[in-house]
Amino acid sequence: MALTPFRSQIIADTGISMGDEGKGRLIPEVIRELQDLHQRKDIVAAVLKVNGGANSGHTVGGLKLNLLPGGVVERDVATLALGSGVVADPRKIHWEARPLEKLGHAIYSRLVLDERTLVSDVTHRMLDLAWEDYRINILGQLPRGSTGRGITPAYADEVGQWQIYFADFLGPKESFATKLDSRIDRAERTIRHVCRIHESSWTAFLERLTTAELRANQTAIDAGVFARRDFDFTRFSSGPFAFDRDAIIDTWWDAGQALRTNIRDVRILLQRVLDEGRYFIGEFGQAYWLDKRHGFAPNVTASHTFTPEIFQSAGLPLQPVHNIGVCKAYDTKVGTHTFLTRMDDDHPLAEHLKKLEYGTSTGRQRMVGWCDCVEKADVLRFGGYEDLVLNKLDALSPCGPWAGGTLRVCIAYEDNTGKRHLTVPRDDTVRHTLKPIYAELPGWVEHICATRSFAALPRNAQRYVAFILKTIAMLSGKTPNLRYIGVGPDPEQIIKDVPSPEALLSLA
Repeated sequence: MALTPFRSQIIADTGISMGDEGKGRLIPEVIRELQDLHQRKDIVAAVLKVNGGANSGHTVGGLKLNLLPGGVVERDVATLALGSGVVADPRKIHWEARPLEKLGHAIYSRLVLDERTLVSDVTHRMLDLAWEDYRINILGQLPRGSTGRGITPAYADEVGQWQIYFADFLGPKESFATKLDSRIDRAERTIRHVCRIHESSWTAFLERLTTAELRANQTAIDAGVFARRDFDFTRFSSGPFAFDRDAIIDTWWDAGQALRTNIRDVRILLQRVLDEGRYFIGEFGQAYWLDKRHGFAPNVTASHTFTPEIFQSAGLPLQPVHNIGVCKAYDTKVGTHTFLTRMDDDHPLAEHLKKLEYGTSTGRQRMVGWCDCVEKADVLRFGGYEDLVLNKLDALSPCGPWAGGTLRVCIAYEDNTGKRHLTVPRDDTVRHTLKPIYAELPGWVEHICATRSFAALPRNAQRYVAFILKTIAMLSGKTPNLRYIGVGPDPEQIIKDVPSPEALLSLA
């Protein structure tokens, strides 16, 4: 059957759960579909990273990326852009781009950094760790589960009107140095006098950052792309509660200067793409329930993670956009979130899934749970998406301790008075008291990684997929089109001939 046409030249790739849904694998598929439809290799002119920073990992074509958009693997995409909604450490850009160049991917020749993309640095990462320490040791609260990548402090500089933009790398060093020096001063005072970390924690934090980056970049070190010293954060300290200001300013200035030719006005570039009748894909980090305004505070990210942000980040006026919502056939969360549909850790399916689920950016173990259709329906109702992509259906096939059996799908919540909730409460104190109400469906014993058509799926797998769509439709009052089903991590492990929504609903 023919795939549903895209209704706009702007396509948004968004997550409708808690992140880690497999949004990256969508990009090559959409590009292939548009190329086949238009018989034009360059029909997708750009892939734009919309929000977040190095905290938003994604895997595309076997490559694990953080800052760079997933168009890296597509040679016909002329532009890999970072929008003004992104915070980026210029060193991290190089740490990601240079190894990819060595592997044969053209990065720098296609990379465009918007002039208003925010510059992050080591002070933000230290503040990230210090605020977490303050939350736990001074306030006695639970940890927030920060990645330690400095994203929240970087956005705090934006709303606090202390911005340093990539455009600052195009001006004189003296001006950049003045801005960064004042940022360093604020960070020193905040960490020491507000966060009140112990003196020993200062060095411990720097060592923690060093260890994390050495682990993340070991392959590039082994290949001779970088030296171990490049990832040593302790060299940016001149003693407890004191940064080596000259070392930081010189290092970040040099990293920015190496990107001077990549810094441009993304607005002009993307408007030209639209004027030419071509497409661009906006790739989002995280997901709807991590949005800083609509997510589950305080366990949210610091950026807007859903469709409207594409216009802010691209600098374009509001206009039609084709939004694709991506989720898994089950749910995962990372950090310290309240997880209503979390599986018991000793459930055999949980034991199996936990072997698969680690964060791309941090390597943290994800919690695993049953598919929550209440959350996904709320995103459709209040966020909106035309298409649904359901990934990792194959992970529900028997493997290891999981021999198959009953699968659960959350269709509602219940409070302690027995009242049913068919939507996600905005009051988290209420949400924390709820219990999921499940429908139970039979699983399947067949392995489906090699399946390439919906008709070839086991009957129970077809019904499971159809039931998820039907529940989302019933709860939201809207029915999205199920565009793709992922049955494995490789690009070819995807089912495209999904029946129409009407046909699917008849199966449920």
